[in-house]
Amino acid sequence: MLICKTLSSACYYPPSYICRMDMTSLFGYLAAIATTLSFVPQTIKTFRTRDTESLSLGMYAFFTFGVICWLIYGILLGEWPIILANTLTLALALSILGMKLRYG
Repeated sequence: MLICKTLSSACYYPPSYICRMDMTSLFGYLAAIATTLSFVPQTIKTFRTRDTESLSLGMYAFFTFGVICWLIYGILLGEWPIILANTLTLALALSILGMKLRYG
């Protein structure tokens, strides 16, 4: 038996199997990195230009609420990919939302 240890648990598989928990965590981290990094260009552009006119206040407010819910969900599950991604995404979304509220 192969014992695969992950961030939250261990799984047991015969040696011929790929450890599914490790692959699951890998894809979770890849998704977390990709979706979080997708906000970086908008955040940089918004900070440089101070131009938020084309950004929807409703969209960013509702999106930020959704990220908070995802973060709470990740904390309740103890899933680090969800926690890390949504902590960083929340910081980026709040910065853009704050700029939108400040500069209109």
